[in-house]
Amino acid sequence: MVLSTPLLSMSYIHLMVVLIWALNPMAAAQSGLELTQTGGSVRNRKQRDISCRENLEYPHDNICCLNCPAGKYVKAYCTGTLEKGTCEDCDLDTYTEHDNGLPQCLKCTKCRSDQVTTKTCTITQNTECQCKPGYFCAPDQACEVCKKCSRCKNNEVRVKNCTTTSNTVCETRLPTSSTISGKTPGPVVVIVVAVLGITAALAGVYWMRRKLFKRTDTQNNTSGTLKVVVDDQNNRSIEERQNNQNAVLDDTQLYPLLEQTQAENVLIKLVPLNGDESLKKSFELFEELDVHYHNRFFRHIGLTDNAIKSSAHLHPEDRVYELLKVWLEKVGMDADMNDLIKALLYFGQRLSAENIISKAIENGYYEYAEN
Repeated sequence: MVLSTPLLSMSYIHLMVVLIWALNPMAAAQSGLELTQTGGSVRNRKQRDISCRENLEYPHDNICCLNCPAGKYVKAYCTGTLEKGTCEDCDLDTYTEHDNGLPQCLKCTKCRSDQVTTKTCTITQNTECQCKPGYFCAPDQACEVCKKCSRCKNNEVRVKNCTTTSNTVCETRLPTSSTISGKTPGPVVVIVVAVLGITAALAGVYWMRRKLFKRTDTQNNTSGTLKVVVDDQNNRSIEERQNNQNAVLDDTQLYPLLEQTQAENVLIKLVPLNGDESLKKSFELFEELDVHYHNRFFRHIGLTDNAIKSSAHLHPEDRVYELLKVWLEKVGMDADMNDLIKALLYFGQRLSAENIISKAIENGYYEYAEN
């Protein structure tokens, strides 16, 4: 039996409807599979695009919630922008010193056995400790243990007493006329002092002339040879040995970070290719920063303890990114990638610094400045 043209058209339309209905669930399932495989990272990335006011708000679920006051923490997050969630008082032996968006209060510090408590912990202030009498700890150093105050030697005099934050200061005692002979200086002493003074002056003149001669000879030397400090242990330059070690650790040819010229290490400058965007995109490269250096690193580049503590609940990688954004907002136009690299080198993180520089150049964020 031969079908008419209208019947063929209706069959074709029914077939298309069935195919569209079958393909939609498959596309939805594929989209769900991709979201599962990425572990929900898309949502996490959106969180980074939020810019909340520092010390006034904190981000949650792509909105900005108002901070809880000092002495409290966020028990339940807000549900609308510029709203405050449920704030709860800190429990015993916990505190928050500033307005915050922390999910829990910070634990109070316990003074060590070599310290005494100067201020007891409250819900708005941490415990304050200081070294016991006879011990000290310098404020610019990590006070992991109090050191015993030094005593001046027999040939020294005490200039400053030891305090809880500084050691004893001693100076060598200068000999007086009475300590030399018990009398006023005689002619022999005067002659000896004069001879020593003349000898010292002649030695100084000779040293200056010798230094000037060497400098002139170096300028006239057309070969331009540059000496490098040599490691006596294996007869190789220190720079060569460091580069070889870094190449073994990274399994790649790292970009040269330091040049050693006349016993001075000069940092090669990086120039952004896209202005501020280059710096912002490079923040993700700092996720490899050793977690043990997080607080010291961000304190070194100028962030406050309150800003550092407010991000303690975040994953380490997100924490680094968020704190670098806080640093960028604080520094503004003076923000420079080279300052972050210098901070890494200050804490001995040379390998991390070279890896970050390599990736920043490979991704087209930065290039080396021309000499």
